[in-house]
Amino acid sequence: MEGKIRKFEEFVNERLRKDLEKVMISRDRVAQQIAQYLQLKTVIEMIQSKGVDREPLRTQYTLPEAILHIDKRMDSLNAAADQLTVEAARIKAHIKTVLEGLREMQDIPAEDPIPHRPVW
Repeated sequence: MEGKIRKFEEFVNERLRKDLEKVMISRDRVAQQIAQYLQLKTVIEMIQSKGVDREPLRTQYTLPEAILHIDKRMDSLNAAADQLTVEAARIKAHIKTVLEGLREMQDIPAEDPIPHRPVW
């Protein structure tokens, strides 16, 4: 029984928690990219609203094209962030399930839930 418990604990600590950390780091990177694109979009919209002439600048896109490109990229990044959030929730649920199994294997009583107080 001790060997099984140790294997489950190692699985949680060495695999699941590391997987969760990787997913959270990836999600943070995606969130940073979203913030950068949002900042760029805001700058472009300010340039458009002020009617600044960009003739001397060489760019790949016109301002409206740049905004469309940014919107598409942000949609893609938001979808990726959502997917990573779901993946993180799945891993957290898996950790919780394994920890609950460990608790039962070791005959540790469940924590008492917080008692509900009447509202009135």
